[in-house]
Amino acid sequence: MRRGPDGIWQVSGYQEARAVLRDTATVQAGLGIETVEKLPSRFRRPVLYRDGPEHREDRRQTARFFTPRRVDEHYREVMVRVAEAQIGTIRNTGRGRLADVAFHLAIEVASAVIGLTESRPGIRRRLERFPEKFGTPGLTSLHGIHWLLRQNANWLRIYWGDVRPAVRARRRRRRDDLISHLLDEGCSAGEILGECITFAAAGMVTTREFVNLAAWHLFADTALLTRYQAADEPGRIAILEEILRLEPVIGRLRRRTTAPLRLPGDGQDPGAEVTVPAGELVDVMLHRANLDARTVGERPERLRPGRPMAGGAGAPGLSFGDGAHKCPGAAIALLETDVFLSRLFALPGIRMASPPRIGFKDEIGSYELRGCTVTLTGRT
Repeated sequence: MRRGPDGIWQVSGYQEARAVLRDTATVQAGLGIETVEKLPSRFRRPVLYRDGPEHREDRRQTARFFTPRRVDEHYREVMVRVAEAQIGTIRNTGRGRLADVAFHLAIEVASAVIGLTESRPGIRRRLERFPEKFGTPGLTSLHGIHWLLRQNANWLRIYWGDVRPAVRARRRRRRDDLISHLLDEGCSAGEILGECITFAAAGMVTTREFVNLAAWHLFADTALLTRYQAADEPGRIAILEEILRLEPVIGRLRRRTTAPLRLPGDGQDPGAEVTVPAGELVDVMLHRANLDARTVGERPERLRPGRPMAGGAGAPGLSFGDGAHKCPGAAIALLETDVFLSRLFALPGIRMASPPRIGFKDEIGSYELRGCTVTLTGRT
């Protein structure tokens, strides 16, 4: 653990990173929280930007939407239906753009969980307009003003095209989804919009990237693909978890300390305890923590599905975060990725015609994969 020249602490060890994420003396930072903090106090913040007892209670009440049993019983059918439709298009046309196919899948599944089922045509276009890179809003520069105007315009498009129709339908008749729960909690339409945007970013954008990444790994590694095709569902998901451990979609999380935080030394100097003062920013480097040999074992940079993990660590490492803000949709993301990829690689003659272009979003240590085209042998 070290403090960078910008004054932000960086944590790279697995156990230390998990301790920061689990500690109740740390709160959410980054991810545009500075903008959210400027909202009127009466406005209920999206769950991503809350901490403490209120946040824990909200997560407790919504946990039922993300249990493995519910994922299997309520969302698998949606995943299969959408995946088979997309695979059918690839089969009929002989080609497909993986980023587009994956985004369509992610939108449909996340919409079912959230309750965005009455959207007007064009939801994909509206979501793609929504900035995936957090800017710096403000009224002191042309850039800041432009950012605010653009962001507000995008929010309004999503509100009128997706959130408002869903809210109106559920005011008439509740359903078993997140929007109905938020209405029961007394949330306004604006507050529901905030939650929907948060869940959309978490459930749609990140899943699209992981589907592309996992497919790329399987196309590029014949032995891994053979193992994936021969495995049952738990075995396939174990492969996906190991890919995600090596290349988490979100590679960095930021927290702010609200009290002095004591952490043990890292693997290089295990005896040197460090105390981070209150009010400090801490960057949790997930992509580095997932390569900590003390937890993930020898040769941590190698892809080895089913590797033993020490200290109670899960197979994907910290790729879904940990603590109060751990991603609730982990089971959804893994299952929908497998539902699609198991069908994609069952297509006779499927091959990658062009690999993806790689872009990076440094503020969250994330990647963006575009341009991967798949084709069927003998088709043009």
